[in-house]
Amino acid sequence: MNAVRLSAPWLLPIDRPAIRDGAVLVGDNGRIQAVGPADRVPDPPDVQSSYLPHAAILPGLINVHTHLELTGLDLDVPRDRFPAWITGVRAAKSVRSRETFLAAAIEGLREAHRSGVTTIADTGDSGTVIEALQQVGGSGIAYHEVFGPHPDQAEECMLGFRDDLDRLRRFEGPRVRLGVSPHAPYTVSGPLYRAVTRLAGELDLPVALHLAESKDESALMMGRGKFAKAWRARGIPLPDAEGMTPVAWLDTCGVLGPRTLCIHVVQVSGEDVDLLAQRGVSIAYCPLSNQRHGHGEAPLLDFRRAGLRVGVGTDSVLSVGTPDLFAELSFARARLGASQALRLATVAGAEALGLDHEIGSITVGKWGDLCAVEVGPGDSGAIEDRVLAAGTPGVVGTWLAGRRCVP
Repeated sequence: MNAVRLSAPWLLPIDRPAIRDGAVLVGDNGRIQAVGPADRVPDPPDVQSSYLPHAAILPGLINVHTHLELTGLDLDVPRDRFPAWITGVRAAKSVRSRETFLAAAIEGLREAHRSGVTTIADTGDSGTVIEALQQVGGSGIAYHEVFGPHPDQAEECMLGFRDDLDRLRRFEGPRVRLGVSPHAPYTVSGPLYRAVTRLAGELDLPVALHLAESKDESALMMGRGKFAKAWRARGIPLPDAEGMTPVAWLDTCGVLGPRTLCIHVVQVSGEDVDLLAQRGVSIAYCPLSNQRHGHGEAPLLDFRRAGLRVGVGTDSVLSVGTPDLFAELSFARARLGASQALRLATVAGAEALGLDHEIGSITVGKWGDLCAVEVGPGDSGAIEDRVLAAGTPGVVGTWLAGRRCVP
């Protein structure tokens, strides 16, 4: 790693007020050594120093829900026909080779870097995203998915799943971590949820799962809807969850806890939100995916009032077309304001992943993950609004541990 000093008309540490004419110094260990007004930050002669005119420097963005292995895929099924769309995704993936998945994951990771994202939390079952993170020198958590709706499948699924985890752990490193992802209530049985959760505890792995995303998922708990119809046709016993919401059912399976990232969480009651808060879970808020699938809007303000840790995610190309974290933040800005929206993709995202001691703000001791956004000259408007208005097209540089990866 090379030491680097960056300065710009604006610097947004996130954990404290914006700094006019600020600078940040990243040491050759990839960690931030100094941050503040440019005239107070050392400029050693042996350090690569760059001034970014008309730019704002902020922490590298954190995308808490991606499916990078799906990069480049297309699907001719309307997004609002969710059960049929899920079936189509499985079919499209079934004909893709591992080599193609890996190339897609690498390209997806590079696209993320080009948009200012330095850390991703990804779910997938090809096992290629964690390898892509290692190859590219990225940062993130790769949650390996497991499926199995029939209770009788649980033991067999776990045998293969354990083998997968043993194989994938060789790609872990200081910036790359493996996690587990029992996919969703409409693809995973109660016994499999319990077995995966026990294994995650034994191996000290974080957990991610799709939860309370669609109305059909909620209907499944009542033995109704398209998922329930499909299960009956395949001879799969329905969940023992009559009268429960998906959130309440997963709680009986022991899945909800401080290491669990719950993705989407749209179809929830006030009681569900309170239960999620009691269990200390994190939330991956994916507004554009929820909207384009016709699921509705997750209760972001309720999550925050309940004290839940919330980050923002883009979901996959099959859900949103081109993943764009800034577009997600623009949606959140209408509800929270620009400053709080930016927190979702920085320090709040880091908190949601349990990584806030390492990333999420421009703070001495944290990794030197940074992005620079062209905001133009002058002082018109709050700097946070100008950053969000510039969006992905305004990203002029991304640095991971001080290493410039874009352009």
